Amino acid sequence: MTENNTKNQWPLWEIFVRSGRGLSHVHAGSLHAPDATMALRNGRDLYTRRNEGTSVWVVPSEAITSSDPDSKGGFFESASGKNYRHATYYEKSEGVAHL
Repeated sequence: MTENNTKNQWPLWEIFVRSGRGLSHVHAGSLHAPDATMALRNGRDLYTRRNEGTSVWVVPSEAITSSDPDSKGGFFESASGKNYRHATYYEKSEGVAHL
């Protein structure tokens, strides 16, 4: 893509759809749109064609910060010396029947 095309391209939006009341919004996909209103309309039309959605969220892609999937091990591992955070650290007390 040339620099000129990049300047004229609409921003990228991430679309999240909630399929039913009480359920979480789930990432449905991405699309380009000039503003949030158009992203909502296009997201609805593109990702809820069969009336399966009850709510749509749109978020500018540039506003999302994520962890690096290649750093999964170091990012999600428990800190050393904090074994007390795990149930296996504790011993069952005698005389407690339902623990």
